Amino acid sequence: MLNFSSHVVKTAIIFPGQGSQFPGMARELFDQSLDARALLTRANDILGFSLTDIMFAGSEEDLRRTDVTQPAIFVHSVAQFMARPDFAPGSTAGHSLGEFSALVAAGVLRFEDALPLVARRAQAMQAACEEQPGTMAAILGLEDAVVERICQEISADGPVVVAANYNCPGQLVISGSAEGVARACEAMKDAGAKRALPLPVGGAFHSPLMQSAAAALAEAIEKTTFGPARCPVYQNVDARPHTDPAEIKANLLAQLTAPVRWTQLVQHMAADGATDFVECGPGKVLQGLVKKIVPTATVSSF
Repeated sequence: MLNFSSHVVKTAIIFPGQGSQFPGMARELFDQSLDARALLTRANDILGFSLTDIMFAGSEEDLRRTDVTQPAIFVHSVAQFMARPDFAPGSTAGHSLGEFSALVAAGVLRFEDALPLVARRAQAMQAACEEQPGTMAAILGLEDAVVERICQEISADGPVVVAANYNCPGQLVISGSAEGVARACEAMKDAGAKRALPLPVGGAFHSPLMQSAAAALAEAIEKTTFGPARCPVYQNVDARPHTDPAEIKANLLAQLTAPVRWTQLVQHMAADGATDFVECGPGKVLQGLVKKIVPTATVSSF
């Protein structure tokens, strides 16, 4: 891994993950940008079904299916990026699924190679959810160390529950079996959490219960060409910048069962010189998280 701390990397582009979808997504892009329209049309051909029909006219329930959600968010994000060919980021990052968009923006993956990987990831995660049912919950108002300790204590007793998403200070998502998450939520409240909110998700993402998905995705990743990055990509697993294709592949695979270290990632980007964070894709969730992590940062969207 290269050390980019001596480089002044002012503009970071960040890509959202699952949960940022909405009915009608990317419709405006399709209508206003020829580049975006071409990419969205190509996505339908690659997938073998009309993803854009679901994105433009599907219901919230249609878009909540993992096999639709993940490709839809990825395609929207990359189409929005491609609609601005003049934009050259100093660094990129993505929250969970968004890491695939970040890799395309950094030139590590071609869109035509990344989309089948995203689709395979979604299918593998859906299968893992059915094989090992689980859930997630948002914990607000507790220190990370307290959340981690409670998860470790409950897991030691049998039920699986782990810290899954370090979103910003005071906001952490836990993931695991239904019993593990339920017990952890009660313990978090007893420890002083402001809220412990079960999330409407289909499985225990970023937990050991996704191990079968990682195994299914490994073969697809190994068969895909990863090139050197044009700019550093800060990855979820270790929150550090990477340009080496071998390191990037290993981290991308590990991401399925490891926590998303978004808080630490944004802190490292800022420490390495990023001052402007531009969110690219549906929604504006990441802008809010960045401001909570680095209050002095400038945030905006495409």
